[in-house]
Amino acid sequence: MPDDIKQVESTECIAFAGSRCIASGDLLHVALKTKEIIDSEENEAILIFKTSNSLPIELDFRGSLDQFKQRLHELSINQHINGKDPSLGEVAQQEISRRPGRPKLGVIPREVTLLPRHWEWLANQPGGASGTLRKLVEAAKRTNINKDEKRQSQECTYRFISAMAGNFPGFEEATRALFAADATRFNVMIDAWPVDIKNHAKKMAALAFVK
Repeated sequence: MPDDIKQVESTECIAFAGSRCIASGDLLHVALKTKEIIDSEENEAILIFKTSNSLPIELDFRGSLDQFKQRLHELSINQHINGKDPSLGEVAQQEISRRPGRPKLGVIPREVTLLPRHWEWLANQPGGASGTLRKLVEAAKRTNINKDEKRQSQECTYRFISAMAGNFPGFEEATRALFAADATRFNVMIDAWPVDIKNHAKKMAALAFVK
């Protein structure tokens, strides 16, 4: 197997065939396991999610195993060279590729709209406006880290259950409980769901219920 294919291992994901979890772990492992399931002529719908955000990952499973491995190899090279994330759609990838900036520094210029008094204050700060804004952003991130993690957990969980359980009994009530940070109600409403979907939803929602 080409060494470059190992680049896809950095993406942790989970795959479902119908309501059954068929693989989880790095993308290479999950992709090959999913290809095996598809080639066994099972007719269940296959969905793969990136575990960090529950975004769907789309792969082309057509052809032989060797052809599929070659596409994974090409994907890994593309991801390595261009920094593309396989969990993003083509439109999002194109948008990222068009963004200006200084890649070596990781700096991306964006328009910021402030009132004159804000610009005046920034201009008088050590390090200038850009340096001060970066410090303010970092300080805000530290202050709001728990809130941000909670919100991200809610959004990740909602994205997953919407895709996998949108038609299940209790979905709407579970969603309300999720955003109300009511763990007890959430667990009650998803208790009758297929075990693999239920367990993954609970895992994704863990930080959503932290007080």
